[in-house]
Amino acid sequence: MKIVRTIAALELLGEAGLVPTMGALHDGHRSLFRAARAENEVVVASLFVNPAQFDVAADLSAYPRDEQQDAEIAEEEAVDVLFAPSVEEMYPAGFATWVDSGDVGAEGAARPGHFRGVATVCVKLFNIVQPRRAYFGQKDAQQAAMLRRLVRDLNLGVQIRVLPTVRDQDGLAVSSRNVLLSEGERKEALALPRALARGVEAYTQGGDPVAATRGALNGLPPDYVELVELDAATVLAAAVHVGPIRLIDNVLLKGNLS
Repeated sequence: MKIVRTIAALELLGEAGLVPTMGALHDGHRSLFRAARAENEVVVASLFVNPAQFDVAADLSAYPRDEQQDAEIAEEEAVDVLFAPSVEEMYPAGFATWVDSGDVGAEGAARPGHFRGVATVCVKLFNIVQPRRAYFGQKDAQQAAMLRRLVRDLNLGVQIRVLPTVRDQDGLAVSSRNVLLSEGERKEALALPRALARGVEAYTQGGDPVAATRGALNGLPPDYVELVELDAATVLAAAVHVGPIRLIDNVLLKGNLS
């Protein structure tokens, strides 16, 4: 595997699949790498903690970083190129052009400016790598929907692939932020997937999935619990706070995201 740190040094031969990441790689990323490996001649993973998508400076500072471990995981999954630029490489002096993605679902409303940062860095990555396909997880379903709209609206030649959320054995969606949870907070966080499961149960029985989910959060303070229409799918999405850590999760109620 080749590690590349500058745009000028990135040279690709063959049809590429891109997996954009902010590092702190986990089993969810492994699933994306494997899908990309199966569908493309060249697999590129980006490793860039994007400051533009953080609305709280402390959250950016606390984001877990371990490039050596990330590189080992990427190499284990047969990634060909790990693109790990600096902030100065991606946002050089005088940078002033941003992609306004508009509001997307409850997550966009809860974090003003977040999706602008995501949209901007993804457009840059799409232009730099020129991938045929880009891979994202369902856990970030609202982000994936925003990127599909962006690709459509700007006529970008990349297919957005969305893969199912990967969960630990206890049901918690894998996330880079999970490592920041204490043992006690980890146990509290399990109320989120369990509450969403209760929402699905209510939905299948003709009840109110939002009310059922809110009622099963076991005291976790939510930013939102909402039904979100994403392309041809309806998702029950929630964001909660477990101590200082904000976690998001969702479940598919109908349709598909693939």
